[in-house]
Amino acid sequence: MIALSKQQARRFMLIKHGLLGEHHFKGKDGILDFVRQVGCIQFDPIDVCGKNAELVLQSRIKGFEKKWLYNQLYEERELIDYFDKNLAIMHVSDWPYFNRYRDAYKMGGRSRVEIDAVCDEVLQMIEEKGPLSSSDIGYNHKVDWYWSDTKLSRAVLETLYFRGDLVVHHKNGTNKYYDLSSRCIKSSLLESADPFPDEIEHIKWRILRRIGAVGMLWNKPSDAWLNIWELKAGKRNQAFEELIDENKIIPVMVESIKEPLYILTEDQPIIIKVKDEFKEKLRCELLAPLDNFLWDRKIIQAVFDFKYKWEIYTPEAQRQYGYYVLPILYGDQLIGRTEVVNQRKTKELIVKNIWLEENIKTNKKMMTAIDKCFERFSKFNGCEKIIRLDTIM
Repeated sequence: MIALSKQQARRFMLIKHGLLGEHHFKGKDGILDFVRQVGCIQFDPIDVCGKNAELVLQSRIKGFEKKWLYNQLYEERELIDYFDKNLAIMHVSDWPYFNRYRDAYKMGGRSRVEIDAVCDEVLQMIEEKGPLSSSDIGYNHKVDWYWSDTKLSRAVLETLYFRGDLVVHHKNGTNKYYDLSSRCIKSSLLESADPFPDEIEHIKWRILRRIGAVGMLWNKPSDAWLNIWELKAGKRNQAFEELIDENKIIPVMVESIKEPLYILTEDQPIIIKVKDEFKEKLRCELLAPLDNFLWDRKIIQAVFDFKYKWEIYTPEAQRQYGYYVLPILYGDQLIGRTEVVNQRKTKELIVKNIWLEENIKTNKKMMTAIDKCFERFSKFNGCEKIIRLDTIM
């Protein structure tokens, strides 16, 4: 059993994520390195000041440009869109690990009879014409779908995507263009068997993947486990016990937290580092609302004394802060949050407000770091001017 102070636990998580000290994820290759480490980055299409996946990467990769991610997804094709932690971006080499989910979609799904009736025709259409979007294929009548009734054209393309017959070839704004998987993924991957056909072994792989994605997690219900279909309490307990016995995870007790947290055994060198006295460069970064680091907000509250709620789905009158608010990291502390908007037409970054935590005392060094952070963030968003409307609260 490893014992850590809160500060040591904070530093462990931040070093693991490349958020403390000098950047160690660099350039386009840094995207692949980071994705391999965390398994996946959650995707969300909302773009107030960058999409979620782009925001995750800009906080870790010095000089990150949005086109780098697009290139890896739709030109180099080393990354791929698929479901992991909800809709996510992962390395294409992970394709075989999700065979069981594609097989499940082949066996069922909403409006299956209507969709199956046109699947072959749609696949033939894409084979002959190349990548197509829902507006290209007709089938405009509505069918029952997961989020709300939708056109059959969208439902059939998404079903074939869920089943693995199609992948997202490219995007034009929010429009997805689908192509045959066989034209975008190596046959060796498409034909690979599931590496973990046994259910408990698959669950163990996914638990290790999620612990690696966050840094440390506990054996209890958590948003960090979202979209692991098989993960009921009994199987989660069994998986944790076996992973401990196999020395793949190690329990950690953090100051004032009753339950143990677990880290990957391979991350022990970071524990050694944070237990030594060390000084790291004080970076200031804006974090994504669905950042891997924030997947378990109860852990963030317990370790960082920072309570964060993404208020995008909260009615405006009930919001404490704003529609799209980003946590502010400075050094090894989450010091506050900010609402920032990219005005694309005028190429202006609008800083609507900054809210600092009550216990944070500002100084010139901190405020300079925040200003420089906004300058980098403005460049990341292609803005030419920063408009500060904020009154630091």
